Amino acid sequence: MKMEKGNTVAVETRYLTKKYGEKTVVRQLDLKIREGEIYGFIGRNGAGKSTTLKMLCGLAAPTDGEVRLFGKPVSDPIVRRRLGVLIEAAGFYPGMTARQNVVMKAKCMGLADEKSVDAVLRKVGLHDTGKKQVKHFSMGMKQRLGVALALLGNPDLLILDEPFNGLDPEGIRELRQLILTLQEEGKTILISSHILGELSKISTSYGIIKEGVLMEQLTREELEEKCQDYFQIEVQDVRRAVPVIEESFPRVQTEVFDDRTLRIYGLEKGAELNQVLIENQISVEASGFHRMDLEEYFLDRMEGGEEHV
Repeated sequence: MKMEKGNTVAVETRYLTKKYGEKTVVRQLDLKIREGEIYGFIGRNGAGKSTTLKMLCGLAAPTDGEVRLFGKPVSDPIVRRRLGVLIEAAGFYPGMTARQNVVMKAKCMGLADEKSVDAVLRKVGLHDTGKKQVKHFSMGMKQRLGVALALLGNPDLLILDEPFNGLDPEGIRELRQLILTLQEEGKTILISSHILGELSKISTSYGIIKEGVLMEQLTREELEEKCQDYFQIEVQDVRRAVPVIEESFPRVQTEVFDDRTLRIYGLEKGAELNQVLIENQISVEASGFHRMDLEEYFLDRMEGGEEHV
């Protein structure tokens, strides 16, 4: 697991574990996120994502292990002020305006300067909603208001749990652009989302969790390398096909995916490989070039496919 990007570590966990009774929800999680990254946190429902995020921001106490933000314990009050959180549904007052909601949150945080309220509303594009009550907001407007609440106090680290849920394409585009803008300003952003197509557009690194265990951390560049174009071929006899391919095409990388399927990396022309196999009396049942996206890679890992090395 290489995580070379960036200099300072914004989030680090060591052996982070959470149990509810006899059930272990998160198991010895070693997470590392560097400053300035957009970190996509991926896992199925019940994999332990939300529990992990709650421990990161101090909303749930670990059973074992530790959380450090910017090198200090999450319990440190100075560190807590560098953290902005949107987990599950934000606590809005539906009969109030966007500004009234943000003003109330600011007062609870001890922020007396209302200029900060106007600044976050402008940043998320809600500065001109006037007297419109939150109960009349679209889902996208509510999500942006949730982000505005998380941005109060100008935090260095944002933790967003499923921020794209329920949004229409326009709402997703607006939120995506906002997240990219925040990263350009130097913020570190940790996002949990099931909408993997959106994560792939903005994330600079990823963590994949399965049944409470962190299976893999990788950068965008490492993901692209692992999802490189490959030529997939189905044959009747994999054991006979592999030595023929390796002898005839010494520069390619051959991966046995299952007892009938091979993936060949670095191949330029599939027809030549098919011809060689046929000449060696190896029946080819199907073949074609392919490139995995983030969703396919994630599903491959979740379903226990062989690790791509």
